[in-house]
Amino acid sequence: MRSKGLTTMRILKALAVAATVTLGGLTSPALAAGEAPPPPDTRFSFDGFFGTFDRGSLQRGFQVYKEVCSACHAMRQLSYRNLLDIGLTEEQVRALAAQFTVTDGPNDEGNMFERPARLSDRFRRPFANEQAARAANNGAYPPDLSVMVKARPNGADYLYALLTGYKDPPAGFQMQDGMNYNEWFPGHQIAMPNVLNDGQVDFADGTQATVSQMARDVTTFLAWAAEPELETRRQMGVKILIFLAILGGLVYATKRKVWADVKH
Repeated sequence: MRSKGLTTMRILKALAVAATVTLGGLTSPALAAGEAPPPPDTRFSFDGFFGTFDRGSLQRGFQVYKEVCSACHAMRQLSYRNLLDIGLTEEQVRALAAQFTVTDGPNDEGNMFERPARLSDRFRRPFANEQAARAANNGAYPPDLSVMVKARPNGADYLYALLTGYKDPPAGFQMQDGMNYNEWFPGHQIAMPNVLNDGQVDFADGTQATVSQMARDVTTFLAWAAEPELETRRQMGVKILIFLAILGGLVYATKRKVWADVKH
């Protein structure tokens, strides 16, 4: 479980992300000023007071992020060890982290060096810096996805709708060069192309990789990444409510006992 300081940092980062970036890396106020219809209620397993994260969906969502989204989007608020919380074993996470190299150092000679990633390392970013990211994406900057669900109203519903909302523009709609039509994106023009296609990912558990399934799973993973303590917080809330109910009953019983012999 990450520290309270990290949670605070992530909340502040979410506010900054909400003010400056969008999922598609489109930061132009003129293009983002358009209206989009509110996204439909997708009904995730983590919705509601007693909702929990589906571990199978979390693992599939991470697979979608790793094989599709991580080519452009970083998740620097996550460390590889956090993947233990979605049901992966330590051996699986160590093997996965070792597939990536990170810069470390300096060594005894004062030089930086490359080494395989460890459990304690943060997810490796796809680009060295923002300039490199923009150069590879026609000037658009793919934002960090660590807290993206918190950066949008109805975040999970919006992200699912966005990922499944690509279509041909209606007749007469003027598209700008390099933009893609999406019915759920404000202004309906987004720099990020449609990245999900049926059968694109081979899920280890045999689940059919439809666009809607991949979108649901990666949205679930992003919701967990933004608030990994959600289940613990809700469990604590239930315990507190039970405690208060018992305490209230004891107080009432004590009051009846104390005042039983007093005539009213």
